[in-house]
Amino acid sequence: MRVGIVCPYSFDVPGGVQFHVRDLAESLIGRGHDVSVLAPAADDTPVPPYLVAAGRAVPVHYNGSVARLTFGPVTARRVRRWLAAGRFDVLHLHEPVTPSLGMLALWIADGPVVATFHTSITRSRSLQVAYPLVRQSLEKISLRIAVSEDARRTLVEHLGGDAVVIPNGVWVDTFADAGTDPRWTGTPQAPTVAFLGRLDEPRKGLAVLLRAVPAVLDAYPGARFLVAGSGETGEEQARELLGARAGAVEFLGSVSEQDKARLLASADVYCAPQTGGESFGIVLVEAMSAGTAVVASDLGAFARVLDDGDAGVLFRTGDSADLGATLVRVLADDALRARVSARASHVVGRYDWSAVTDQVLAVYEMAVAGRDAPVGEDPSSLRGTRLLELRRGRS
Repeated sequence: MRVGIVCPYSFDVPGGVQFHVRDLAESLIGRGHDVSVLAPAADDTPVPPYLVAAGRAVPVHYNGSVARLTFGPVTARRVRRWLAAGRFDVLHLHEPVTPSLGMLALWIADGPVVATFHTSITRSRSLQVAYPLVRQSLEKISLRIAVSEDARRTLVEHLGGDAVVIPNGVWVDTFADAGTDPRWTGTPQAPTVAFLGRLDEPRKGLAVLLRAVPAVLDAYPGARFLVAGSGETGEEQARELLGARAGAVEFLGSVSEQDKARLLASADVYCAPQTGGESFGIVLVEAMSAGTAVVASDLGAFARVLDDGDAGVLFRTGDSADLGATLVRVLADDALRARVSARASHVVGRYDWSAVTDQVLAVYEMAVAGRDAPVGEDPSSLRGTRLLELRRGRS
């Protein structure tokens, strides 16, 4: 099968959706399918051979984060050329209502189209603004996927229609076989707690974790908090909130995929203190796959991944005092950590890319069924892209 996948977010600064697209493409290629990915990326950004770079993106604040998107008439022409060259059996768009490549491809394409929705939010002015731009084009989508029940609910409430839930995937064996690293391995007297996330995004909850650090240090004076992720505000936050005790927090910066797996496997606990805006929680599954006990805020998406607390331990979202007490309790209870980790080892099978790819391929086959022609260009798209060019010319 010839598959075209469109990612709206830039590979210059990759995040969860980009990693999902990358892993799905490589899983499909591993099964013998012909895959091309179109995504924003600068000309000098290293990208895999199956990815076609659509140009540099611009940062836009969206859903409590900073998304790097590309849009406009030049980008539309690149989308059109990529579609014409690909002659795909199925076109798979990610976040097609985000004003980037996916939205343009939805305007331009005609044929079997599958769309995946990743976002989970209760209110969205962005979606309200975008909806009139894509309302008619949404009818082109043959089948819809949501990565979680939370993402599905956002889709139903904001855009209408429904979707089949297929979760994000993880290469479970990569994390299960990662092995530990002595730099990050704790002891009973000096346990380690890991955190991964962008440090300058408040919703990732670093401040919630930092405020919980004193309670853990009171019980375990040698405890270390290993913080991995990009952003320049973390160390300043730690000094401001912890003073002399900030030395217990070690900022590792961005880490490679290999080091991430080893970090998760080495820590006594992985902490996910996010405060909102999470539709799934891929790093929870990665930590569970590595055999590490997870402590997470009780967001709906996290609770579902953690099997309602059987495969991890939940605390009240945003409550640093509860987080501190929960971390102390989990670090002190070897049997509890072993129990939730054992349950997690069973749960993660449903998120392995082998299972997820099977489900995605089943959707592709349903979308393609009965359609003799490959993905082509919608003749009406010329009108829309000409209007886009005219608007750009006036600005």
